[in-house]
Amino acid sequence: MKKMLFPLLFLCIATGLKAQANMVEVGFDYAKQSGVGSNQFAIWIEDAQGHHVKTLYATRFTANGGWRRRAQSLPAWVKQSNLAEMDAAQIDAITGPTPGSGRLRYSWDGTDSAGHALPYGEYRVMLEATLRMGNRVLYAAAITLGGGGQAAAQPQYFGSGRKERGMIGNVTVTY
Repeated sequence: MKKMLFPLLFLCIATGLKAQANMVEVGFDYAKQSGVGSNQFAIWIEDAQGHHVKTLYATRFTANGGWRRRAQSLPAWVKQSNLAEMDAAQIDAITGPTPGSGRLRYSWDGTDSAGHALPYGEYRVMLEATLRMGNRVLYAAAITLGGGGQAAAQPQYFGSGRKERGMIGNVTVTY
């Protein structure tokens, strides 16, 4: 009996470690803005070639057609995710209401949008936010799935508005 328990215990521990090696956490400070045309964001994963792998979260307004009424709402994510081709169930699986202010966290388990495990290697975590109307920010962080560490995500701002730049900040990616 003891001879059987050791291999089984080893297998359970090894499986658990492999699952943890695939976990990626994206965290950021979010300060909800007042006014129209703000508070939209999406988080997604791209492979090393820049192809969309999986969306972790998108605000419901944009994903449910708001991007058609307000073209400046998350244009990079809308294009990369091929949102126009998603059906209602796919959209429902990645969306939620705009959250309240605070530290937000989203996790990626190393799978693609169909739930298939992806190979270890280089990926990018992307976070885009519409700050207000044409003002937006795009964060990107390179990670190594199966590796371990933290990646700094630096902002690239679009538009001239500065007031809303505090909407998203302190973006961290741990893998």
